[in-house]
Amino acid sequence: MTKEEVKKNWDVEFITFEDFYEHVNTTLNNMYRKQTITNLKQFNKSIIDPTKMVFDSFTNGFSKSELIDVELYRQVDKSINNDIGYFHQNLFNYIKDWYVPDAGFDIENHTNSIFAEMKNKHNTMNSASSQKTYIKLQQKLLEDSNATCYLVEIIAKKSQNINWNCKVDGKNYSHNKIRRISIDKFYELVTGDKYAFKEICEWLPIVIYILNKEKNVNDTTDDILNELQEIDNNFIDSIFKISYPTYAGFDNLNIRFKEQLPDIT
Repeated sequence: MTKEEVKKNWDVEFITFEDFYEHVNTTLNNMYRKQTITNLKQFNKSIIDPTKMVFDSFTNGFSKSELIDVELYRQVDKSINNDIGYFHQNLFNYIKDWYVPDAGFDIENHTNSIFAEMKNKHNTMNSASSQKTYIKLQQKLLEDSNATCYLVEIIAKKSQNINWNCKVDGKNYSHNKIRRISIDKFYELVTGDKYAFKEICEWLPIVIYILNKEKNVNDTTDDILNELQEIDNNFIDSIFKISYPTYAGFDNLNIRFKEQLPDIT
């Protein structure tokens, strides 16, 4: 498929193909810019955990390349999660009357006095975080009696739009203008289309696929493996040596009976 074919078949009414394409492209560029680990020094900057890598090699059957890939992913995973949050939140900038301010709430609509905070998963907020967010929404209602405030959950327990019942300082609070809403219901509220979020999910992998074909992404796994081999021909020995360079005896590490261990290829 081509960009022109997708554009011709685009059937999402609340956002143009060009805007969606550009938004996905910006998100991907943000992700790739953070994947700057190109050599062993950068790879070990955050100190890899060789014990975990050894367990992974046997319990998950990972090869050397897979172990490096998993570690690379772990190191960029937190920033990638932030980029996913950027994708979900900033997409609303392209929808009429909705925007993402530099400060304030995650998403706002002043025409209809709607203000929303967005969270990725329903279980990512602890008690303190929930209370802080709920108080922020309460404060907005005190400032603007016409406001309706939402906690938007990308991955909710179920599709819902309900009063948010929250315990603050040991007391239960509930207000019909402080809502807890799943992302599909929020898209329905924003666009009037019950299936709006489904439509975004259907087109997303296709657009990513097209954009990825245009990007030159370097695979650094082999380079890192070659540098490890210069430290020690045995992969397990090498990862222990780079993680514990000043520990007693690790400069002369020699895994016992390694010739009888299954090879991590």
